[in-house]
Amino acid sequence: MNRPLRLVAVSAGLSVPSSTRLLTDRLVEAARLALGEDREVEVRVVELRDLAVEIANNLVTGFPGPALRSAVEAVTGSDGLIAVTPIFSASYSGLFKSFFDVIDNTALTGKPVLVAATGGSARHSLALEHAMRPLFSYLRAVVVPTAVYAASDDWGNTGDDALSVRIARAAGELAALVLHRPAPVAAPVDEVIPFAQQLAALRP
Repeated sequence: MNRPLRLVAVSAGLSVPSSTRLLTDRLVEAARLALGEDREVEVRVVELRDLAVEIANNLVTGFPGPALRSAVEAVTGSDGLIAVTPIFSASYSGLFKSFFDVIDNTALTGKPVLVAATGGSARHSLALEHAMRPLFSYLRAVVVPTAVYAASDDWGNTGDDALSVRIARAAGELAALVLHRPAPVAAPVDEVIPFAQQLAALRP
């Protein structure tokens, strides 16, 4: 019997309610549908606003509190990750970046990730490509081709509008990666060859 798939969403919204959390919830629901009714899916949404103090303490002390440790374990142990941030000054929020700074830079290797963001106007949408995608590429995650950006004007409709189309497409791409992801393999250990041996190999 297949174990439940673990889908985790990280929301860096600061207000209550927030458009960032609203977008997160829509992406989660679309991904759950895309994964199919024949697979059980466990969903957890990590609200970074609630972890702000523990994130700051961890950056200073190097030791995560219990809530932060639980959130990090959920993210690193997930089968698929949805990461959503508000855009400030043409980039992800400081809280969003600080959370992923806490995570070991190899812990997301090969993990399917859907990136998304919210902002006041469409002119900030490029932050997904010049800030968020490079961040997760550095962390060696596999970022789905479609990134989702929601500006204030996008919230006028919730039906068959452009935002809904992007959400469905991105969720489908994430589901495809999660369902066909190969089993993780141990990272190869680089063999250190002595310099003298390397020189000897070059001699005729």
